[in-house]
Amino acid sequence: MQAQILAPAALLVVWTIIVMFAIIPARFGAIAKVADKSTLPRKVGVRGNDLEGVIPDKANWPAHNHTHLHEQPTLFYAVAVILAITGPGALDVALAWGYLALRVLHSLWQIFVNTIPVRFALFCASALVLLTLAIRAVMATAFADPSALPA
Repeated sequence: MQAQILAPAALLVVWTIIVMFAIIPARFGAIAKVADKSTLPRKVGVRGNDLEGVIPDKANWPAHNHTHLHEQPTLFYAVAVILAITGPGALDVALAWGYLALRVLHSLWQIFVNTIPVRFALFCASALVLLTLAIRAVMATAFADPSALPA
């Protein structure tokens, strides 16, 4: 196994946790500023979605991005492990770092600016990089030469 490709995956996990912690000050700060506290949900077991439309949209953007970091990137983790097991090439490692960079940029854009055209472009770019990695993972497994394996 070659672990170089796992570093971008591990950093994406760390980034996801950082975004998770960013939800706390964003939401609690917005809740503290709500002028009419009667608009806040009063039920037991309130969820983040209950705050939609109650606090400013920008206060929910970190939570929205955190959700996104549990969607497409889960496929990246699987592809990174497959390639780590089969032996990634330099291109695979470079693509993995590129994927990480695009996802971090997507997060920062969504959390701080959140205009759709740029966010969508970053999403599409990361999806294309992920597709390329996935195809390379298929090639590394489906066309592997079993005679090249150690005895």
